[in-house]
Amino acid sequence: MNSDRIYFKNREVAAYRLLDVLPIDSMKLEDWTVISSSYGGFEIAKIIANELNSKYDMMFSEKIYAPNNEDCEIAVVTEHEEVLIHEELVKAFDISLDYVYSKSKQVYDESIVKKVSKFRHGEKIQKFENKNVLIVDEGINTGLTMMACIKTAINLKAKSISVATPILPTASIPTIESIADDLYFIKKLDHFVEIDFYYDSLDDVSFEDLEKIIKG
Repeated sequence: MNSDRIYFKNREVAAYRLLDVLPIDSMKLEDWTVISSSYGGFEIAKIIANELNSKYDMMFSEKIYAPNNEDCEIAVVTEHEEVLIHEELVKAFDISLDYVYSKSKQVYDESIVKKVSKFRHGEKIQKFENKNVLIVDEGINTGLTMMACIKTAINLKAKSISVATPILPTASIPTIESIADDLYFIKKLDHFVEIDFYYDSLDDVSFEDLEKIIKG
């Protein structure tokens, strides 16, 4: 790996660098909830939430892939059964919406419901009325998961929705900025490879690791 392409030593370092670009002092004057949009972003969300003296949580979601191609992400379903579809890919591969929604229902029933049950004793993520929501991740690839989480937060009536991520593709910025109130990032790249390419150390984080992060 070319060390010139490594921007972050690990998630902890990325989190503290994100704190440098967030308007922390003004944010502390309001009520915020910090949400991670992935397992990998959960440690970052915790660090930022601790700085804000706010609550943090995980928004569970699962990706839906094209038939017979588990490398092609065509949709995302969240724990509130919001489905965000990559319309261009669905049209390009002539995938029916019935397939997307039936797979979303299947994934929701077989995976997300079980995780929510274990993590929050069956309770879906709290309502966001009158709350400012900061959605955090370790990085953004296609942006589909982040957009699904933003859509869910909107439907949960968040007062405002901001996004914070250490690194993302330049191409994702206009889409996120079109529906989020603010977007904070450290590095944008025109030619984006994948998130772990830009970290020196980025161990996989599993569902089981979330409890360890909470207690750590």
